[in-house]
Amino acid sequence: MTNATNVRIGVMYDRDWAPEGLPGFARRAEALGVDDLWVVEDLGWNGGVSAAAVALGATERLTVGIGIAPAPLRSPALLAMELATLARVFPGRLVAGIGHGVREWMEAAGVAPRSPLALLEETITSVRALLRGERVALDGREVRLDGVRLVHPPEQAPPVVAGVVRPRSLELSGRVADGTLIAEGHGPGDLENARALTVKGGAGPGHSLTVLSFACVGDDPDEVARLLHPHTEGHGAWLGRPQDEVFTVSGTPARAADAVRALHDAGAGTVVLRVVGPGPLDQLAALLTRIRG
Repeated sequence: MTNATNVRIGVMYDRDWAPEGLPGFARRAEALGVDDLWVVEDLGWNGGVSAAAVALGATERLTVGIGIAPAPLRSPALLAMELATLARVFPGRLVAGIGHGVREWMEAAGVAPRSPLALLEETITSVRALLRGERVALDGREVRLDGVRLVHPPEQAPPVVAGVVRPRSLELSGRVADGTLIAEGHGPGDLENARALTVKGGAGPGHSLTVLSFACVGDDPDEVARLLHPHTEGHGAWLGRPQDEVFTVSGTPARAADAVRALHDAGAGTVVLRVVGPGPLDQLAALLTRIRG
């Protein structure tokens, strides 16, 4: 049996699933023994903070991650206020992901920044400082705050992680964030490169690496490939790599568990599964059984 018991296992509540199904899904995932549940904030789908609040309120121990809040759509002050509220009500159970946002979506919303790198750095730096209870005065390239301070900062500030892909953004994450969230499709070799770039940016040993991965668990390889195809095809185009090079956690429970172990060995502290196909929680249960015995 593959031994990957040290890795945290999370599951994504896919953006295409109806919001009203989130509370029940979160409770069932928690009952299976999942460590994390991640919600999505993509333009036109769901609000990440509100979805995180729903998932946290429906469960008792799950860590809930926001993956990711696009910096251009979010005022750092308001985002810190929202995160602080959740962190006070549900201490130790929140991870806040912040990223650039998809450029075309940010343009459609009329919020595309002049400098995405500056905006992300200034947003993450400001949000983390506000969550620590500091008074923030910043006259940056993209963010301006004049002595803002939270009245009710959390006793325990939640980790703020950067959801980024490109080399300069990975270095930025290592410099200013508590961890890095890696998008679907990246395999063990990609993680090693990402870790090296975050370290180049200044990341220490406590900088976490959380990896999203498409997952499909089943004994029929043709059916697994069919179910994964539209996801890996589209994601391969986005990543600029051939479809067959888009990494997935897939196949029989044993093969899927081996893929989780490979990600863990490459530096992933948490593997978050974006399960495709019917019965996502049944698939997850089969994989957890193989991993944890």
